[in-house]
Amino acid sequence: MSIRRRQDSVNTTVNNPKYTLSEAGFKANQVCNLFDISKATLFRWEREGVITQPARDWRNWRLYTRKNVDEIEKVIRARKAVA
Repeated sequence: MSIRRRQDSVNTTVNNPKYTLSEAGFKANQVCNLFDISKATLFRWEREGVITQPARDWRNWRLYTRKNVDEIEKVIRARKAVA
């Protein structure tokens, strides 16, 4: 009795991503790691209007652009200058 294996066709090609990181943006955890701040701090700054609201992806996750990251950097520098 021989067992025949059915070979399913599997797509093994890798397509280039639609967006690069610079176009799509940074995720919240990437921004937090970059500046060593917590997500709670980042989200509070958004709520309070300290930084502008980032764009959202299809999952409603925040995507920070380079402009947002520069803005966050300015806020951190200003707060360190005061302290």
